[in-house]
Amino acid sequence: MTEVSDLTVGVFGGTGPQGRGLALRWAAAGLKVIIGSRKAERAEETAAELRAEANTENITGVDNLEAARQADVVLVAVPWEGHRALLESLRDALVGKIVIDCVNPLGFDKQGPFALPVEEGSAAQQAEALLPESRVTAAFHHVSAVSLADLSVSEMDSDVLVLGDDREATDLVRALAETIPGFRGIYGGRLRNAHQVEAFTANLIAINRRYKAHAGIRITDV
Repeated sequence: MTEVSDLTVGVFGGTGPQGRGLALRWAAAGLKVIIGSRKAERAEETAAELRAEANTENITGVDNLEAARQADVVLVAVPWEGHRALLESLRDALVGKIVIDCVNPLGFDKQGPFALPVEEGSAAQQAEALLPESRVTAAFHHVSAVSLADLSVSEMDSDVLVLGDDREATDLVRALAETIPGFRGIYGGRLRNAHQVEAFTANLIAINRRYKAHAGIRITDV
């Protein structure tokens, strides 16, 4: 697996549950993490809280543009409604960088969660279209934000599907997943297959609601 210990990881949406949880775990694993937000003050406020939780100085908070500039690899964990605008604003700063998209385009109604149609096919494919000079991957869609945020959960019982067309980039993201105890990075196919991975999150939310769980996924026989 690719060596990732010297990487700086930027997290867009680090003030939200999924991004915050992954940032916390990566920092606890010894990686340097930069929280990005529209306002640097809000990002640093979150970073300060995570520094205290993880007992580390590995986390800082800046605005999104500065996070994009400083990071070697970035995680996109923003709400679907802000996905396009954020990536358009960061296109130049993300040239040549590995981008991990974990956004799930979902809607909610009285019957529960459901997948939304995306013109490009998926959030990850939209990212690829908006960032033609970046190395776009898709991963971390099915991990529990609740479990990530609870450091008393010593190991995450889940596989992380990683999709993309750049083998070196997907190997790096798999390795990044495996810095978190209990995670196993599994190559999940080309980026064109990201739609069903993103959409499956609606099923997983329904499962967790029904069984009052924080379930993830495991791939057998690999």
